[in-house]
Amino acid sequence: MIKASIQSNTDFGRIDTCIVSIEAGPKMDARKLRYFTVLAEEKHFGRAARRLSLSQPPLSYAIKQLEFEVGSALFKRNTRKVELTPAGAGFLREAQILLRRMDEAKRLVRSIAEGRSGQLRISFGGSMLYRGLPGIVDDVRKTFPSIDLVLRELVSNDQIEALLRDEIDIGFIHGRAMPEGLAGFCYHAEPFVACVAQQHRLAAATRIRLSQLRHDEFVLFSRKSSPDYFESIVSTCLSAGFLPKVRHEVAHWLSVVSFVANGMGTALVPRTLQNSQLHGARFIPLKEPTILSETWCVWKSPSSSSALDNALQLIQLRSSSIRQRSQARNSRVRGSATPSQAHDTPKRQIRRGK
Repeated sequence: MIKASIQSNTDFGRIDTCIVSIEAGPKMDARKLRYFTVLAEEKHFGRAARRLSLSQPPLSYAIKQLEFEVGSALFKRNTRKVELTPAGAGFLREAQILLRRMDEAKRLVRSIAEGRSGQLRISFGGSMLYRGLPGIVDDVRKTFPSIDLVLRELVSNDQIEALLRDEIDIGFIHGRAMPEGLAGFCYHAEPFVACVAQQHRLAAATRIRLSQLRHDEFVLFSRKSSPDYFESIVSTCLSAGFLPKVRHEVAHWLSVVSFVANGMGTALVPRTLQNSQLHGARFIPLKEPTILSETWCVWKSPSSSSALDNALQLIQLRSSSIRQRSQARNSRVRGSATPSQAHDTPKRQIRRGK
């Protein structure tokens, strides 16, 4: 920008001194780069101005500014046409790259703001592989292909700590108590079943009472990994009239089933784990009602991004679909529920830790 400072002598009625100072000119911007690339393509000021919805003088002025800023003539001008100088031809390649990158950056920002892009970190326990996790991953990738999905296996307590430290965005935890600082909904609930080895004395039974396992040694989900599950299973056994003999504690449900399959004890496990199809393990429904195994989808409250909000909507839809199928199956087994009851979609149940 050129700034002129004029001092006048009013006594003599003339200008005594004219001081001109040159300061840093306007910075190169996307507008001038676009003007330059359009003029380079049209090779005519009039056509370029019309394409840019400008009059010719502002275009000429912007090009002169740009040439001043880069320190070189970019065009050869005559009455008929405009041609790029060698410096202009080299600058055109760079200008096109810059404009393309700027457009890409704008699209990226809009995509992130709308939740169609960015990174989403999901943590889970191993049993989620049989509770719809592959479907959730597929839903997110199909609906939002630009989201970078990162999966991390952690036990429930570690998931809670990771959420509170902002190391993950969504967790799937076991239990019924919502930790402080988190929000969530019950993604899935199902009964426990007995898990015994193939050679177990009750392996051929179609349904048993829990009290029939009173003399067995139990494999339990670790108290440290999920104290809620540990206490719930022990309480269920106490309600059946015995205190379980806990032989082994392990950190993952699949480990529980593996221990049982290898003849290292008996367990109560969520019904879904029968889909693991581990050789050597048998899953037997219980005659009496038992506690429900609940999986909660949790996140740090308040929600931190549009990508997280979009993913939660997809997870809720899949949760509803799973529950509908479960209700339909249970109605067929009991023969008591009507079709409408079997296909009712549960309302989203949001709970926030206090």
